[in-house]
Amino acid sequence: MGRLKQKGKAGAAKAYVTRSAAVKKLQCSLADFRRLCILKGIYPREPRNRKKANKGNSAPTNFYYAKDIAYLAHEPVLRKLREHKAFAKKLARALGRGEWSSAKSLEENKPVYRLDHIIKERYPTFVDAVRDIDDALCMIFLFASLPSDSKVSPTLIENCARLAAEWQLYVMHTHSLRKVFLSIKGVYYQAEVFDQTITWLVPYQFTQTIPTEVDVRVMLTFLELYQTLLGFVFFKLYTDAGLVYPPPLDTKKDEGAAGVGAFSLQDAKDARPTAPAKSKIVEVDGKRVSSKDVRQTIKSITASASGDTDVDMLAVDASPSNEEDEEFVEDTAEDDSEDAPSAPALTTASLPTLKTLATLPQSTSATLFAPYTFWLSRETARPIFEFIVRAFGGRIGWPATSGSGSPFDEMDESITHVIIDRPLAERPNETDEERDRRRRRKYVQPQWVVDCVNAGTILLEDLYAQGKTLPPHLSPFGERADAYNPTAGLVGQEDEEMEDEGEAVEGEADEEEDESADETQGARPAKKAALKAAAAADDAAALRAAELEAEAAGVDFGTFEKETKKAQKKAKKAEAPKEDEAEQDMNKMMMSNKQRKLYERMKYGEKKRATERQQLEQKKRAIEKEKRHRTSKAS
Repeated sequence: MGRLKQKGKAGAAKAYVTRSAAVKKLQCSLADFRRLCILKGIYPREPRNRKKANKGNSAPTNFYYAKDIAYLAHEPVLRKLREHKAFAKKLARALGRGEWSSAKSLEENKPVYRLDHIIKERYPTFVDAVRDIDDALCMIFLFASLPSDSKVSPTLIENCARLAAEWQLYVMHTHSLRKVFLSIKGVYYQAEVFDQTITWLVPYQFTQTIPTEVDVRVMLTFLELYQTLLGFVFFKLYTDAGLVYPPPLDTKKDEGAAGVGAFSLQDAKDARPTAPAKSKIVEVDGKRVSSKDVRQTIKSITASASGDTDVDMLAVDASPSNEEDEEFVEDTAEDDSEDAPSAPALTTASLPTLKTLATLPQSTSATLFAPYTFWLSRETARPIFEFIVRAFGGRIGWPATSGSGSPFDEMDESITHVIIDRPLAERPNETDEERDRRRRRKYVQPQWVVDCVNAGTILLEDLYAQGKTLPPHLSPFGERADAYNPTAGLVGQEDEEMEDEGEAVEGEADEEEDESADETQGARPAKKAALKAAAAADDAAALRAAELEAEAAGVDFGTFEKETKKAQKKAKKAEAPKEDEAEQDMNKMMMSNKQRKLYERMKYGEKKRATERQQLEQKKRAIEKEKRHRTSKAS
């Protein structure tokens, strides 16, 4: 006889656990459970059958994998949270009794948990960590722009601003920036680091407010994890680039609002202590070999392109014991049998490593602004354009009102471009020297810098000159195929131009129509009937009869042909959706409820995007039509 199955002991009821059961099993509060799930990357799951997973109960609740909850039970952070709970009780008791000395000792020995082991668990390799810092950077830049209050401490904001400046310094040093987009939400940046595309959003420098409906505690838990992650990643990036981490901060420049310029990059070699290191000398086969010779040989081996380079030195084991760079490790399993299958063609030499990723060739546009020197006008956003220009190798200066630390002043003769965002103004008191200086420089609007970056080349400055109407600023990121493109021509634009010409001709003949108003009122019904007959014509004979009827009613051939084409286009557009809807209804009948709901959501999104595109095209048509009317009146 087989083993009897008990209800709730197998299947979905065993694989899933409700949130209340998980909190009860872990013996922690709901807030601590939420923090643990965020730190460990555990999220609610949706079972196939909620009633079976909840052991017959259909009440709405959140489900988690039972294995994930068992995984949380052995988490060191959970143990620290329990210790913190006991510490809070002891501290409250000591303060209530007035035992100040014991309260002070308790405060000094406050339990603090670390997240280093969680970062190592969630990101086994460094490339995995780099690939996942998009959200971390967005959160860091967001909190760096927030004001401090009771929930967000000034120390936290200062730390976020420091991390944001360290990331910008690294991108500028390595020229890793690739794309920039000025949107309503903020500035989108995209960089390539270790062959990984990283996109982050930086809000504009306005006074930010935290909405009341946002749970700041959840965001602070994510921020706690992201700060630790970025600390690991930045240390590795700076170390591989040969820089000191963290970069030194000049407090005087920082107090003068120097921004990123308050930090200075230092080479790791220059930061080493200058005390002479003792050289250990070993005698091998009658020859004296020092540790300095060994280090020089190691550098020559790593710097050589091929491994066959002959080195004039003794056979000394020069491989370092602790390799800093991350490599793919070969399989050390021994296979002495002769009949073993041959190894695959893909070896570890062809796999990407941190060394190969760090030495990838940069694009030619990485130093796009290297030959130019920019000057920022006082009304432009200095942090944005300082970061962009320096990331592409250019030099940039700014007035003292935008902050201290400018490398040159406005009178510098090397300035080639002035980024200005104000209308043209007359200068009656301008001297000859100022006039010559202004003619040597090119005055462009801020969008020119961003469009040059996205285009990968230096664009003509005439289109972006001071006071001119700018071309549309398009997103450089991959858009869907049916997205609105303002630079493309509109469908049916030729027909609209013909209509406008026809309206102009009609406008010129308004006087003649007024004189013969009585005759026209009698002929209008006949014209409309002829045009309707032409629209409803199915074959050539009916179309010919409608043409004769229109000619008898006084409609000229050009107007008749134009109205006929319009009517045929409208008829085709009306027939096509009917056929598609019938086919779609038949396909929906074969779908399940879940598939049908998903399909309806997809169609709703497509319809919404199509409506937005039509509205934008209608606005463009109206603008183009107004421009044509203005030009016709001017001519």
